[in-house]
Amino acid sequence: MVLTQYTKEFKYNLNLAAPVMLGMLGHTFVSLVDNIMVGQLGATELAAVSLGNSFVFIAMSLGIGFSTAITPLVAEADSENNFAKGKSAFKHGLFLCIVLGIFLFLMLLLAKPLMYVMDQPVEVVKLAIPYLDLVGFSLIPLIIFQAFKQFSDGLSLTKYPMYAAILSNLINVILNYLLIFGKFGFPEMGLVGAALGTLISRVIMVFFLWWLLRARDKSKAFVTNIKIFVLESPMLKKVINIGFPSAMQMFFEVAIFTAAIWLSGTLGQNPQAANQIALNLSSMTFMVATGLSVAAMIRVGNQKGLQNFIELRRIAISIFLLGIVLAVIFALIFLLFHKVLPTIYVDLDDPINAIDTREVVSIASTLLLVAAVFQISDSLQVVALGALRGLQDVKIPTIITFISYWGIGFPVSYFCGKEDALGSMGIWLGLIAGLTSAAILLYIRFNYLTKKLILNKE
Repeated sequence: MVLTQYTKEFKYNLNLAAPVMLGMLGHTFVSLVDNIMVGQLGATELAAVSLGNSFVFIAMSLGIGFSTAITPLVAEADSENNFAKGKSAFKHGLFLCIVLGIFLFLMLLLAKPLMYVMDQPVEVVKLAIPYLDLVGFSLIPLIIFQAFKQFSDGLSLTKYPMYAAILSNLINVILNYLLIFGKFGFPEMGLVGAALGTLISRVIMVFFLWWLLRARDKSKAFVTNIKIFVLESPMLKKVINIGFPSAMQMFFEVAIFTAAIWLSGTLGQNPQAANQIALNLSSMTFMVATGLSVAAMIRVGNQKGLQNFIELRRIAISIFLLGIVLAVIFALIFLLFHKVLPTIYVDLDDPINAIDTREVVSIASTLLLVAAVFQISDSLQVVALGALRGLQDVKIPTIITFISYWGIGFPVSYFCGKEDALGSMGIWLGLIAGLTSAAILLYIRFNYLTKKLILNKE
């Protein structure tokens, strides 16, 4: 009977989270298709995409993390039926996301020379730089899209960002096929073609989501007649106060995975390519947990607006349990198919690169065993972060994520990931240490806060 008070929420939570999961999985699927297509060109090209994306992912984490400030503010206003407050949160969030997108693109341009001093293979760097230029520019429409997405999620309209993501992903796959390999009369552009396809699809994604929201009664008034330059200091500060720590939380996590890419690059292009395969597969399961995190943010934000803290805690715990159940399922899939999954990324029939291919598959298979272990930790930490953002508690969680990933996880990766130590396996053991620490500490924080809120209300 005690368990059913949580499990009865599973269906509603899945219905709310499913469009977010599918939209996020769509993005990851495109990355999967990109990697498969690029993998046909060779291990060097795959490693170059990995290196270029490692820079983009850091910048993207800041933009996406910052945009999450919009969701709890809009969700709280929605439960209060306060239109003016909700539109103000969206407008100020949109303005800040536009500014941040431009800033991050410029920072990426300035960061390119770092590739030459990072002990990465020279042939990989030469291919990665032109790829980075276009994918870096695509951050601007992506972060603008995130502002609209987080607003839409805050109104519990999670389907529309999914529709936009699906359209964008289809366009991206088609353009990549045409431009990477030069099909149907299009120029053969290789990695640059993959980057150009990403840029075009992200621009279309923004306009399509705006069009969908404009056609919906609940959201039309929010996304039309936006006086983007008429700003108020209190709301700007509120969005920044939630957005900046949220950005840093995501940055700390993405940065340690990026560090794993760089550390694996020092071991050679084959370990780096294998690392990219394992990360790409892991990121697909992570997107499911991210969908639950958004559901936690929305539902906790709604209950915060209603000041119903007992219900808030019950709903959040139900989402934690659902996340753990799904994580166990994914862990079993990784364990059962760890030797099969990496083979979809490489051309097993290529005699020229046969030795490299076998090494890449062997390393990636081992890393998937480690990835299976951290599924539960990864799921719990991201869902707990979503619940805490719904409570608009972001400062202490930021400190927790920094300590977990950089005080605990990175030192383990650095010392155990050297060639004369455990190599790629050691790098991923550090990821397990960081994610598990974050999951435990963030749950303790949520448990403490919700119990305190319930006691104070009584």
